[in-house]
Amino acid sequence: MDLWVVILVGVVALLAGVALGFFIARKYMMSYLKKNPPINEQMLRMMMMQMGMKPSQKKINQMMKAMNNQAK
Repeated sequence: MDLWVVILVGVVALLAGVALGFFIARKYMMSYLKKNPPINEQMLRMMMMQMGMKPSQKKINQMMKAMNNQAK
């Protein structure tokens, strides 16, 4: 009977650790991506120039706003 209690406590502790680790890692990644966005205005300008477009500041602002809205 004592063996079942030990196994049950171990399984519960393992599941709790996995869940807690997942939520901590998720919170860390969300804050990291908010502080360090994957694409900024300079990168967007370079991509548009490589595609043969002459980007205006208005177009870049529109694209950045659309990307930020999509991320939320």
